[in-house]
Amino acid sequence: MNQNFKMTSLLTYTFKNLPSTSKWALRFCVRPLSSSSQLQAAAASQTKSKKTLAKPNIRNIVVVDGVRIPFLLSGTSYKDLMPHDLARAALLGLLHQTSVPKDVVDYIVFGTVIQEVKTSNVAREAALGAGFSDKTPAHTVTMACISSNQAMTTAVGLIASGQCDVVVAGGVELMSDVPIRHSRKMRKMMLDLNKAKTLAQRLSVISKFRLNFLSPELPAVSEFSTSETMGHSADRLAAAFAISREEQDEYALRSHSLAKRAQDEGLLSDIVPFKVPGRDTVTQDNGIRPSSLDQMAKLKPAFIKPYGTVTAANSSFLTDGASAVLIMAEEKALAMGYKPKAYLRDFMYVSQDPKDQLLLGPTYATPKVLEKAGLTMNDIDAFEFHEAFSGQILANLKAMDSDWFAQNYMGRKAKVGSPPLEKFNNWGGSLSLGHPFGATGCRLVMAAANRLRKEGGQYGLVAACAAGGQGHAMIVEAYPK
Repeated sequence: MNQNFKMTSLLTYTFKNLPSTSKWALRFCVRPLSSSSQLQAAAASQTKSKKTLAKPNIRNIVVVDGVRIPFLLSGTSYKDLMPHDLARAALLGLLHQTSVPKDVVDYIVFGTVIQEVKTSNVAREAALGAGFSDKTPAHTVTMACISSNQAMTTAVGLIASGQCDVVVAGGVELMSDVPIRHSRKMRKMMLDLNKAKTLAQRLSVISKFRLNFLSPELPAVSEFSTSETMGHSADRLAAAFAISREEQDEYALRSHSLAKRAQDEGLLSDIVPFKVPGRDTVTQDNGIRPSSLDQMAKLKPAFIKPYGTVTAANSSFLTDGASAVLIMAEEKALAMGYKPKAYLRDFMYVSQDPKDQLLLGPTYATPKVLEKAGLTMNDIDAFEFHEAFSGQILANLKAMDSDWFAQNYMGRKAKVGSPPLEKFNNWGGSLSLGHPFGATGCRLVMAAANRLRKEGGQYGLVAACAAGGQGHAMIVEAYPK
């Protein structure tokens, strides 16, 4: 076991060597995953602010509506399609849901992570495939797991600056068919062979061929800057924050159970059916699988073996899917007769050390976006955080609830506080619903907007971590009924 943890990060080392370790462990205990009566009493005693976050001389920007095709386990019903097929389906679903005229859309932005080389600007190809005018510009952004977050905030910038009134933002990922390249030596030989003009030159190039040239290059699953996989980093983070395997499994079971309930009750209203060519119509996510703690406990560690705590059961799974949202200037939406679902308010991007704090983006982004908006945690009615791993979520909750972490790592005087779990990812999260890298951000925003409408809340907070040690948070404000 000691051998496996020689690579433990400075953060882990610091935590484990703090004075009064037992006191520290108590300080970082995860609260039970059931709703706390103390939290409920505290929430009931808070006077809810009814102020709006509208700012003078700045355009109000609204989400009219948003959709996603069902998120599916990779290798299932979408496996024979291309990314632009999924993105096109999301765009067509949005057009059907909103009845927005195609010629009203000024711009289209999509996020994606693992690009298909034939359709590197997948936003443009999907837009043309969905019947948008060839005069409508479209571009694609990439920012790891917050790529569609970046697509949405790019849309916000285009509208706030007055460049556009109507923008469609979205994201797509197809993990069923990722690009696999020839080795670099093989690629070089093939290019040199293409340049060779004579038989002698071709034979000279071919003579340099070796069998190891045939070894393929798979898409990287590790951080380029650290050479560490995200799962390995999640395992170290869980160890640093003293999060047990049982706590991680319990949180994963919570996510799947809540998602199953939301699915059964028809709460996942952002899903639009997708008739897969040559297959049946897909109508719901297929990764929601509530199990039991006993069954989950039987799984072996997936990354740090044999002593790690991150497993397939408490990690998000490889997912295919696409999402799209219709974003407008408020005056444009009202002039067209729409009743928007929510305002998009302040947002914040953060970056930190990709080695020791790869997955702590929500911890750093949340207090900054709250301060920017003039809100506190008590003002937030619906939290929607991206769930990459159970350990990642629980580590963020602990870090957010620690004065010590705030003071020593974030340069803040006090903690921001941990979200009450009765307001947190109440309709499931990425662990259960799935995580198509480029499409999750739009799902988070629509989950927050739909929850606010359903539950009668005013403010939602969306947050996510991303590869490279980056993160994002945004305030969503319910549109008055």
